[in-house]
Amino acid sequence: MSRFNRVVKAAAVLTCAVSVLIVSCRKAPDSPSGQALYLRYCASCHGESGDGHGPVAVSFRRPPSDLRLIAKRYDGRFDEGYVMQVIDGRRAVVEHGTREMPVWGAVFESEHQDKGYPGYTSLLHSRALSDYLRSIQQQ
Repeated sequence: MSRFNRVVKAAAVLTCAVSVLIVSCRKAPDSPSGQALYLRYCASCHGESGDGHGPVAVSFRRPPSDLRLIAKRYDGRFDEGYVMQVIDGRRAVVEHGTREMPVWGAVFESEHQDKGYPGYTSLLHSRALSDYLRSIQQQ
């Protein structure tokens, strides 16, 4: 076999191997949308629309806040970092008194403990929720 034929054969094998890797890695598992996460974790207290009137809201000492008005409460500014900290539990909210709102960062991490990168996944979920909350803001 000539050197040219060996190079062509090696290139063909390499191309096939790379193609298999590209196809197998092309589609990462879908992450839930911010809206899907909101409906799963938040709507029971804050309501499907974010108005604070979820089905379990009546059982709280203080009603859940209207999440559509976050930016309005802060002069039109939606502070994504602050919102993410409230969601993942890094920032306590005085209005919650004793911690009525779950520490979602810990919940997300726990749910993904058996998968790779649970801390990163938790952060992505908090980010997706924050992005969704930004999208429902009212002026």
